[in-house]
Amino acid sequence: MPTLAIPLPDLAATEALASRIAALLQPGDAVLLEGPLGAGKSALARALLRTLLANPELDVPSPSYTLVQLYDAPLGPVHHFDLWRLDGPVATAELGWDDARDGVVLVEWPDRLGALRPDDALTVTLGLADGDARNAVLTGWPSRLELLA
Repeated sequence: MPTLAIPLPDLAATEALASRIAALLQPGDAVLLEGPLGAGKSALARALLRTLLANPELDVPSPSYTLVQLYDAPLGPVHHFDLWRLDGPVATAELGWDDARDGVVLVEWPDRLGALRPDDALTVTLGLADGDARNAVLTGWPSRLELLA
């Protein structure tokens, strides 16, 4: 599986990566956001959704408590899942996972998906670096990954 490492020295770099990902999304895509608390998963998700909806001021609440937020983007429905509080894939199925896969799914804490984890997903693993800096390791999307560099 191809891998790409990208340094993210600040929030602007994270937002720029999110914009590049958003530009390549197609219906049926899954973007899986991994990393520890505070690594920037929600910041990347927020920037990606603002780009998709062409609204830099869009209120993008974390779905930590609602578990999933639906957005009507020009390319179709986008489901933003935060699976932090779930204990496994059965609960994810109850949230409408199968139907959501017709559009784009953006998933924080994808380890909770278990066997439902899409093989063709773009996985973005975020890590903490010095100060406000982060790093991103992207895996998947063999035909599109190089466009994210």
